Amino acid sequence: MTKPAPRAPTAALDRSVDAYLAYLATSRGLSRNTLDAYGRDLAALAEFLGTRGRGDPRAIDADDLVDYLAWLRDRTLAPASVARRFCAARGWLRFLETSGVLSRSPAGAVRSSRLPRRLPRPWTREDVRRLLDAPFAGPGGARDRAMLETLYGAGLRVSELVSLRLPQLNLEAGYLLVIGKGDKERPVPLGVPARDALRGYLEGGARAALLRGRSSPHVFVTARGGAMSRQGFWKLLRRRALALGLPPVSPHRLRHSFATHLLEGGADLRAVQAMLGHADISTTQIYTEVARAKLRELHRRFHPRSKRR
Repeated sequence: MTKPAPRAPTAALDRSVDAYLAYLATSRGLSRNTLDAYGRDLAALAEFLGTRGRGDPRAIDADDLVDYLAWLRDRTLAPASVARRFCAARGWLRFLETSGVLSRSPAGAVRSSRLPRRLPRPWTREDVRRLLDAPFAGPGGARDRAMLETLYGAGLRVSELVSLRLPQLNLEAGYLLVIGKGDKERPVPLGVPARDALRGYLEGGARAALLRGRSSPHVFVTARGGAMSRQGFWKLLRRRALALGLPPVSPHRLRHSFATHLLEGGADLRAVQAMLGHADISTTQIYTEVARAKLRELHRRFHPRSKRR
């Protein structure tokens, strides 16, 4: 009988996972519960890799990841759980690539068709209306309103929002010049509510009150005069959503809502792709699936023939 391969020591894997979790805690403002979930998912991956003799992250290849997916499915996990665990693995490997530990992440060679597809979960229009129509008091409130209106009104990534600088705004013409992934620039139109909120913040004295005589090139600043961080924005969004009793929130959920609501209203898919800054149209197409799923659910709930067993 063939003996199983000895389990490789995983100290190098464990150290790199710890470094990734520390990065997530400081740069993305994830909650302790979320970090613990990432830690459990990556510990399971390290255990699996150890049984394959992959004690060093530099030894991992795409075949290991494909087999890891198969192993997860064999455990009869829900598709969403499989996707979440692979997402954690992909994020960790991307971190190792950007940190210089890996020359290239092997996750890029794993076809997306192997993964169960998870649809984005946008807020309803009513949820967004409640968030944006809530009271906003003081200079910080004016800034928060401007940030939320801009995020939803232009469909920005949070990194794009907090890095906005004054020269990128053209409120007279009604657009932003967004600098996205790979430093690619794209013009994005701004609706009237977002323009009004930005004008109120910039021209109504709120930004100046936050700066207190200091200067900053950034549009959105804190009371200390620095640029608003991703973590700071996530905290203010979570605080407002909880106070209003809204569903679980993430900054990216407003971006999902922007795309879904545009397509539900009949917007052209290519136009939405351009506004979102997606390099591949297939990334944008998932939002059409969200709209179709909503229609199917409405049909199931309200059509008399759909209720027959």
